[in-house]
Amino acid sequence: MGYALAALGLAMLVAGVLIRAMVRSGAGAAVPAASYDLKVWRGQLAEVERDLARGVLAPADAERARTEVSRRILEADRQVRAAAEAGSGRARGGMMAGAAAVAVILSGAFGLYAWLGAPGYPDLPLKSRLIRAEQVYKTRLSQAEAEARMPKPADRPAPDPQEAALMEKLRQAVAARPDDLEGHVLLSRNEAALGNFAAAAKAQETVLALKGRAATATDHLALADARIMAAGGYVSPEAEEALTQVLKRDPENPTAQFYMGLMFAQNLRPDLAFQLWRPLVEHGPKDAPWMALVRDQIPGLAAAAGINYEVPGSPGPDAAALAAAETMSPEERQAMILGMVNRLNERLATQGGTPDEWARLLDALGKLGDKERALAIRDEARRVFAGNAEALGLIEAAAGRAGLQP
Repeated sequence: MGYALAALGLAMLVAGVLIRAMVRSGAGAAVPAASYDLKVWRGQLAEVERDLARGVLAPADAERARTEVSRRILEADRQVRAAAEAGSGRARGGMMAGAAAVAVILSGAFGLYAWLGAPGYPDLPLKSRLIRAEQVYKTRLSQAEAEARMPKPADRPAPDPQEAALMEKLRQAVAARPDDLEGHVLLSRNEAALGNFAAAAKAQETVLALKGRAATATDHLALADARIMAAGGYVSPEAEEALTQVLKRDPENPTAQFYMGLMFAQNLRPDLAFQLWRPLVEHGPKDAPWMALVRDQIPGLAAAAGINYEVPGSPGPDAAALAAAETMSPEERQAMILGMVNRLNERLATQGGTPDEWARLLDALGKLGDKERALAIRDEARRVFAGNAEALGLIEAAAGRAGLQP
């Protein structure tokens, strides 16, 4: 509010100066030569009276001179009054023009602010934003709180009875031998494969406890991954602790950098998230399951951090095909895209594919305007990647770009 009042006051001051200049310009232009003539004729009339008093001028001649000078005084006075009225009109016109100019400038300024700015939104200086981000970071949910808030998982196909029986035997065997390192490793991996990420994290905690200082970056990353998946993609303080252990042992670990960037993005620090994700986009593993999500989200992070950043292009067959499509007719281009979509759809249905490929299929269907088919693909992808927070993030982002409702 203080800034708005100061800006308005400054604008009104400038408006006053402009209007005054335009009024004075209009009035000054109206000063006529007749006003000077009026002074001259009045002086001559006084001179006639003095000559008559000294006897230099005869009374008859003085009367004729007085009549002529008076006639000229009346004419000059008429011209002065007419010029004054015209000057007043020009001054009023100058005032109106100045007021109109000021109104246009002010309305344009406020209109531009309403379009580009955020009317009614409080000031957010950098210091206040950093304080707020620190508060969010310190008061975020714990792992247990995040897991408690997770919705019930969608219905998944029942596991094969034989596999379920083997899994139950593994759980019982591990429970009977709490110091069996290999058993806990197998239990953690299999629980994660079944989507039981909380149980996988618990088993992995035991793995780390049994290994002690011999635990590797991969071991700690497995714990972080299980915790994040159990919380639906949320990076809790406990998950961050595991990621810190990964980066102590492997500072360039790309998956740990991705998760740490995700944690910073979740806690209102897009600047720090961008610092971690930019190297991944430019030099990281192109086939990582989370890469499409990073590429999709990093422009928004850069903008929020006040950085002008353009995501590097991704050359490949798709880019080449799209370039070739520029020379085609609209019908040929539509047929080519439809053929690519059908081939990708058939391959995903028969052979499966990566989350990025499912997301690409949704993007293509969105461009084709085939929302009904895109809806079916999204629902199928949700079933295929149930429990995989990274993959589901890619799918939902692509579904949004295709115009599908959550």
